[in-house]
Amino acid sequence: RRLILYLCGSADVRPLMSQRSLPGTPVTHKHLPIDLRTSMDGKYKEIAEELLARSLTDSDMRCAPYEFPEESPIEQLEEKRHRLERQISQDVKLEPEILLRAKQDFMKIDSAVPFTDLVDAAKCVVKALFIREKYMALSLQTFYKTTGRSLQELSQRPPDIDAYEDLHESPVDSDMSVHAPVSETHPYEGQDMKNLPPDAGYSCKMVDGVIHVYTAQNPMDKSTELDLPYPDLQEYIADMNVMMALIINGPVKSFCYRRLQYLSSKFQMHVLLNEMKELAAQKKVPHRDFYNIRKVDTHIHASSCMNQKHLLRFIKSSMKKYPDEIVRMQGGRGQTMMEVFENMNLTAYDLSVDTLDMHADRNTFHRFDKFNSKYNPIGESILREIFIKTDNHIHGKYFGHIVKEVMSDLEESKYQNAELRLSIYGRSMDEWDKLALWAVSHSVYSDNVRWLVQIPRLFDVYRTKQQLSNFQQMLENIFLPLFEVTINPSSHPQLHLLLQHVVGFDSVDDESKPEHHVFNLDSPSPARWCDDDNPPYSYYLYYMYVNMTVLNHLRSRRRGFNTFVLRPHCGEAGPIHHLVSGFMLSENISHGLLLRKAPVLQYLYYLAQVGIAMSPLSNNSLFLSYHRNPLPEYLSRGLMVSLSTDDPLQFHFTKVSGGGARRSCLRTRFSLFSSFQSKSHWLGPDYTKEGPISNDIRRTNVPDIRVGYRYETLCEELHLITQAIRTQELDRIEEEDGLSFTSSQPTR
Repeated sequence: RRLILYLCGSADVRPLMSQRSLPGTPVTHKHLPIDLRTSMDGKYKEIAEELLARSLTDSDMRCAPYEFPEESPIEQLEEKRHRLERQISQDVKLEPEILLRAKQDFMKIDSAVPFTDLVDAAKCVVKALFIREKYMALSLQTFYKTTGRSLQELSQRPPDIDAYEDLHESPVDSDMSVHAPVSETHPYEGQDMKNLPPDAGYSCKMVDGVIHVYTAQNPMDKSTELDLPYPDLQEYIADMNVMMALIINGPVKSFCYRRLQYLSSKFQMHVLLNEMKELAAQKKVPHRDFYNIRKVDTHIHASSCMNQKHLLRFIKSSMKKYPDEIVRMQGGRGQTMMEVFENMNLTAYDLSVDTLDMHADRNTFHRFDKFNSKYNPIGESILREIFIKTDNHIHGKYFGHIVKEVMSDLEESKYQNAELRLSIYGRSMDEWDKLALWAVSHSVYSDNVRWLVQIPRLFDVYRTKQQLSNFQQMLENIFLPLFEVTINPSSHPQLHLLLQHVVGFDSVDDESKPEHHVFNLDSPSPARWCDDDNPPYSYYLYYMYVNMTVLNHLRSRRRGFNTFVLRPHCGEAGPIHHLVSGFMLSENISHGLLLRKAPVLQYLYYLAQVGIAMSPLSNNSLFLSYHRNPLPEYLSRGLMVSLSTDDPLQFHFTKVSGGGARRSCLRTRFSLFSSFQSKSHWLGPDYTKEGPISNDIRRTNVPDIRVGYRYETLCEELHLITQAIRTQELDRIEEEDGLSFTSSQPTR
């Protein structure tokens, strides 16, 4: 009876509403009409701490507890079940006792994976989705609409979606503009700094690693603090423990592994049935193909956004144009461009791509230190400082010129866009002003480019060099200028202009470096983190997230300015809890390679449609060989994956990702969803709607039938987990009603 209800569903249930926890309150579901309690409740902290401790000591263990082993119990269970079924069919006519014994064994096996385990798995998945929804809403980031609707409307059965019948057809012959309007004036030129928004009169101060804003000029008066919500440390640790416990739960791993296998098989069936239909739909569209649809490179570093030939050509040109320009100071004396190269015994004629030696080869595999040295032309850090740094003796003049050349190439191609990453290190308070001055003074801007700001996780390096006294000082250097310019734009006028074109923050560094500390409530606060050891990844990400959250509320609710998102490097290597932090706190991530080892997290990333910018050629030179890259598998299962270049300077070969025109166009469509602006022009005016109606094949070159398949499959998966909870809840209600009826009968 339970199985029938589970598969067929029932509309007579109570709704499960999403919950918004107040700051300082761990996410709970005790007020929800649907019971989300599982067998692990009360054990989250112990399970999470054990897993985190094992991740510190057992870095080379054969099979991590969150992985799904090749010879898994559920697979052995299925084999034994089939064996017994065959035995029953063969022996039924020969020996009734054998049949009886086989039936008894079969019943024992059937009870080994009870329906309650499936309900537990569904509850765990829903609980994890609620956690992510809370953190996205709190930080004003985006939570995927279809998933959010399912969480909020569990009492309503999803509509019957058939992507193959009565399919929405995009007209292919109407004339519509696919290009966003171009800026008529340069945003940095001709700006009157006296016409900036007025001073709000607030003050701000960092307390325990989080900036607080006050209406009075004296931040010591706590009664004047603005209500800018954020999740406190206790709440984050509690939710983190829940997530860590979920990913190693046996039934949940089995359930998620099975669903992922099903999604792969279902996609193969879809391709067999609909490949020719999709090809015919693409052929109907005039002019549009993979090369002239909008594409956004959502993961590319500004310091390596050019290829080696471009940089070589620019260096030679600079040597001829500016031989006598003083480019750096050495021992109190200025050095000209010509003197720098004479000291290296090099001329323009000697330089070649081979001489630059900036391509990442097999020697950089699992050697992040060697990879970082590839940023130095000819192995000389002096040339890196001169040509690809914003803060140097010439104020980043050459770097600004070459980035503008890259921008010009993007504009000329018309259909290519990029989100370039610039670095803020947190060593000093004036880094933001220097970066903004570089961008504004050199007019480094394009309609085809937006900026992300990357924060390298290098506190241990700065602490060893005595550049910082504690971790809070680093946080202050990163975030205080942003709060000051939001409160009073005139205090940092160039920074105010730059931030209008910044879309978010990134956290970067070698994830494979060992972490010597488990982030929990006993961890030292940022003001007391004075050790030379680096804080763990989740520590960095939490304090970046909470300060960004407070900043977003200040900019959006109080000032009407643009807000930011968190899009860190995550899951390229290292412990699995990096991906847990990324799932909770980040709108999108870059890399995500370790999801291939964690079926629970991979399934959650699918259900929440978390954007993943993948770079197979970058991974091939650092952590994972090309043929083992999981990008095709992720894409076939329905994860929101886009292709990115990461570092063209090191990996400038053409990306041969395979998968055909439909999958290539689909990846570019995902890159647009994860990007910055002009989505209505690039994706169509209905891109915010759900299902195939959101697609405009004239702009995306993605067939409606492919979009419909993705939407239908996601809705079915969401319906599966929500229906399991509804079914269990119905049984509980019926049992309670039955008990009430029995207790109300008169006694005889």
